[in-house]
Amino acid sequence: MSTPPFRLFVVAGEASGDALGARFVQQLRHRLAGRPLDLRGVGGEVLAAEGLASIFPQEDIAVMGFGPVVARLPLLLRRISDAAQAAAAFAPDLMLTIDAPDFSLRVDKKLRRLNPAVPIAHWVCPSVWAWRQGRARRMRPHVDRILALLPFEPEALARLGGPDTVYVGHPLIERLTELRPGPDEARVRADAQEPLILVLPGSRGSEIRHLMPAFGETIARIAQALPRARFVLPAVPRLVEAITGIVASWPVKPEIVTGEAAKLAAFRQARAALAASGTVTLELALAQVPTVAAYRGAGWEAALARRLIKLPTVILPNLILGENVVPEFIQDDVTPDALALALAAVIGDGAARDRQLDGFATLEHRMRSAGPSPAANAVDAALALLRQQPAS
Repeated sequence: MSTPPFRLFVVAGEASGDALGARFVQQLRHRLAGRPLDLRGVGGEVLAAEGLASIFPQEDIAVMGFGPVVARLPLLLRRISDAAQAAAAFAPDLMLTIDAPDFSLRVDKKLRRLNPAVPIAHWVCPSVWAWRQGRARRMRPHVDRILALLPFEPEALARLGGPDTVYVGHPLIERLTELRPGPDEARVRADAQEPLILVLPGSRGSEIRHLMPAFGETIARIAQALPRARFVLPAVPRLVEAITGIVASWPVKPEIVTGEAAKLAAFRQARAALAASGTVTLELALAQVPTVAAYRGAGWEAALARRLIKLPTVILPNLILGENVVPEFIQDDVTPDALALALAAVIGDGAARDRQLDGFATLEHRMRSAGPSPAANAVDAALALLRQQPAS
């Protein structure tokens, strides 16, 4: 008698989730050791290369921002129903939703009503530990296990009454060799008199509008003190034109680079970084680049954030370490004088730089604690759910 295929239904709502889903499928095939895999669901080009014929285009649900979501709301609601009904009819051995929580968790909730027997795992913990904390408890009835990227998330979800959560590791752990300098790059990084300084104003138009003026004045101050300093600004392609237009009026112009290879090359050589708060601060910490972080938004955004966010810091390295190792400047504190003073302190050798580097070593140790392969860990944690299901 032939072995029945393992049935996996996956929902990846955006490009980053598509990449995670493909790694999950690859590791799952390895675990299945020749058993056939029947793959259904929603994904993009990377999952398609693994054999997924998406039940509808990923572009239908890959939307961010309040305005775009409202404009596409009827389609999004229809796609939630489409995905849940397709999953219920397929009756998979495992349902895996990846990130995009506003979409994915609604699919999970509807699937749980339609077919309660399906085990459901969700990969990438929503940031319930930062804001809208009540979401943690609301997830519990329809998500069996959260697969977390950050080591503090299992404890946070337990404290908030959320689903069972397992730390599986962050994909960046698999990219340390891409982020760390080779011998020649290390010599560039070691030069405090002719340092390469990263300028990272964000990947959204609103971020660059709010941060670029202060960043431009900051690097002008640094250039006065260190005239041989080099400034490199890795930009996402869609923002190159806007960034180039802003930089044109700066007295000190950074080199603008695009593409992942150029960005990683700059990270490997960088002595320090001036960055928008966000995931990039975690990349910089793992690249061992001392950083000064900043956030500035519209006034109403800041007021809303102050009401909703219940944390002493919004910087991921600081959250993982439990202390504010990376200095962060928010709203009115984002001034060229303050940024330049903090940045100068981590460019030169001394206590401020050493404190960050020591903290980054601890951070790496904590993030490695799940093991070298987050995707393999995610598969193991998800498959463990099947052993917990009652026999049919």
